[in-house]
Amino acid sequence: MPFTRRALLASGAAAATLALPKDTLAQTPARRRLPLAVSTYSYWHFKPVKYPIEDIIDDAARLGFDGVEILHRQMTDESPAYVNGLKKRAMERGLAFPLLSIHQDFVYPAADERKRHIDHTRRCLELAARLGIPCMRLNSGRWKTIPSFDELMKVKGDEPPLPGFQESDAIQWCVSSIEALLPTAEKLGVVMALENHWGLTTKVDVLLKIRNAVKSPWLGINMDTGNYPGDAYEGITQLAPHATIVQAKTYYGGGEWYTLDLDYKRIAQIMRQANYNGWVSLEMEGKEDPKTAVPKSLQVLREAFT
Repeated sequence: MPFTRRALLASGAAAATLALPKDTLAQTPARRRLPLAVSTYSYWHFKPVKYPIEDIIDDAARLGFDGVEILHRQMTDESPAYVNGLKKRAMERGLAFPLLSIHQDFVYPAADERKRHIDHTRRCLELAARLGIPCMRLNSGRWKTIPSFDELMKVKGDEPPLPGFQESDAIQWCVSSIEALLPTAEKLGVVMALENHWGLTTKVDVLLKIRNAVKSPWLGINMDTGNYPGDAYEGITQLAPHATIVQAKTYYGGGEWYTLDLDYKRIAQIMRQANYNGWVSLEMEGKEDPKTAVPKSLQVLREAFT
């Protein structure tokens, strides 16, 4: 007797599998499109007036992003009403929050100053958990011997140590600070992702030294496509096998500090070769109006990472 529709449904995946030709079963699974998020930073760039995260959530849903990366400094506050309001808004629009990006600095000789930043980071881990965010961006920090960030950009993050100290001191301060945070990260289920950001971890080898010294599944790497003192593709190739999450820079209208012409099809190929399957979060750092620059950036990432 022929199968009825009900019988076919009841038989589930087993019947469907049996109906597939053998050569189909042997084929490699289709390549999955990587999920794409947009950082709220793409709309703000630390201007005097904060760009509302609520509006960015709405825009991300309209454009077809899969998620929104939240920049901590852009949040209005950390009250339950505000935090829960962001979660509800994203849920209603079918969006995820893959990353909370925070600012902290572990490059301080004084232990009490490092503790202050450790405490701040711990509070941000708790905030990420409240928002339902599984990953949090960390910075290493920097020596601050070049006080102006604009001046630091001119030398591509190559900042001399404080007198009497060496790079190895700063690496150890970062390692011990992160190790102090591991129990909280594990308890809350939030992975910390150290970024190749301007400062100590501008150098890829220093970033990897810190990660390898910590040796914990709760410390990953946030691979930024734009923050390299030398050849970006060389740095991306080094970090791709270790990446937990990717921040993808674009510079429409010219960058706020510098401009790169990044080939995202080439970058996507590097990430595929490294078997990367995680999130790609757009950081549009150009001076063009985000209302036009963000959609153009999304199209570039879609074409590359599909």
